[in-house]
Amino acid sequence: MSMAMAISVNLLNTYTKLVTLEKNSYRYWRLRIMYASIIGYAAFYLVRQNFSMAMPGMSEEFGFTKVDLGWIGTWWSIAYGIGKFINGYISDRSNARYFMTLGLLGAAITSYGMAYGESLIFFGGVWILNAWFQSMGWPPCARLVTHWFAPRELGTKWAFWASSHQIGAAAIFLLAGYLINNQYGWRSIFWIPAIIAALLSIFLFDRLRDTPRTVGLPPVEEYKGDIVKIDPHEEERINLREVMKIVLANKYVWFVGLAQMCLYIPRMGIFFWAPMFLKEVKGVSLAIAGLQLAAFEIAGLLGGITAGWLSDHVFDGRRGPVGALFMTGCAFSIGIIWLIPAGYELFDTFVLMLAGFLVYGPQVMAGIASADLTSKRAAGVATGLTGSFAYAGSAISAIGVGKIVHLYGWAWGFNFFIISSAFGAFFFALTWNKKARILEQN
Repeated sequence: MSMAMAISVNLLNTYTKLVTLEKNSYRYWRLRIMYASIIGYAAFYLVRQNFSMAMPGMSEEFGFTKVDLGWIGTWWSIAYGIGKFINGYISDRSNARYFMTLGLLGAAITSYGMAYGESLIFFGGVWILNAWFQSMGWPPCARLVTHWFAPRELGTKWAFWASSHQIGAAAIFLLAGYLINNQYGWRSIFWIPAIIAALLSIFLFDRLRDTPRTVGLPPVEEYKGDIVKIDPHEEERINLREVMKIVLANKYVWFVGLAQMCLYIPRMGIFFWAPMFLKEVKGVSLAIAGLQLAAFEIAGLLGGITAGWLSDHVFDGRRGPVGALFMTGCAFSIGIIWLIPAGYELFDTFVLMLAGFLVYGPQVMAGIASADLTSKRAAGVATGLTGSFAYAGSAISAIGVGKIVHLYGWAWGFNFFIISSAFGAFFFALTWNKKARILEQN
């Protein structure tokens, strides 16, 4: 009896040690995946948002009009939207580590090439290629976050990951403002961030791993002790028939896509046109504009985290209410930006921060909802599909606002942003009662 007891105690101690080791390993890998993917996706923004900061210099040197530059932005957005859907499907069948690293390296190379351009056709062609590599960034991140973090914590954790948008955008606004202010010229805005991004692609390759299974760990739901149905096929690669069933036949995914299209008209409109607007209408230097837009991005970081927390802890995993409320506030804040007269730089900065807080919350909600409403196996393709809608909105914003402002002035451009925000709130409201599919099944 004593021998049996001793064996039992030894087995229990061994089991306890293994469980503790597994938990420690999971904590380590979750932290590593989170910080690596945040830094990696922020690096994509260094070689994406640099174009808008270079636009005034390109316009002065080559005589490009707002319509010319708007067309480059539109074709970039179309290529990005198509690429995001296609690469969403490919990424769900690929290793996120390799896929994301390749995308960042390609985006860095194309940004470096932009520094040597002399014609509109060259800039347009290289920037379209940049869009394709850029579209390889988001889908693998969606795959990583949904595999390493459980449904009941996804809102908050996704919001933390989504801070990568604001970190990268704020960094390039500050860096570009510094380069312009110190007379390095607009070409430096392309090649210096490109070198930084290329170096970070090496960091990304070293730090990332695909799913918990690839490092010998169980599914995240098991680690977190979530009482949910775990799909026995979750680790398998998704096929086209399942894409049709889980994603394309789901009307709520389409509602989220339409909400994101409306959201991206003001979001990317500010992203793309704000440096020129602040310089022309508000009368500030590009260095000051860079600081104001960095503040916009930092506030957006707080907005995204706040939205994620509210959706998890106040709305019980429902993303629609948060998206609808934030988009309504966004419409009002954009109107205030236009009404502030020139010369009130601090007030402009404050309201831009408010707009950033309100516009980035719905962006986080759209990404989480796309994954919530489908499956971990389809996270890449679902977010890729709604992302394609987003960049349809971005394409409309680039050339649409360019033409509107060229023909009718900036006031009508801002009216366009306000109306789009209102429609975005409406489409989010259509998903008001929906929460994660895996939670609704339990």
